[in-house]
Amino acid sequence: MADDKNVRSPQDASRIALGEDYEVQYWTKKFGVDRATLEQAVKAVGNSAKAVEEHLKG
Repeated sequence: MADDKNVRSPQDASRIALGEDYEVQYWTKKFGVDRATLEQAVKAVGNSAKAVEEHLKG
């Protein structure tokens, strides 16, 4: 099933999909970071939302 672009929260809230602009907007707002910081965190720890959150806090 394709992502519904009208939905502004992630389809799978446990993973961060950097290829979807609406998901990037959601996660940057949730974590209070810019896109570059989010991308660096995903590159460092993978796309697990929990791992990225812990990385950004630490």
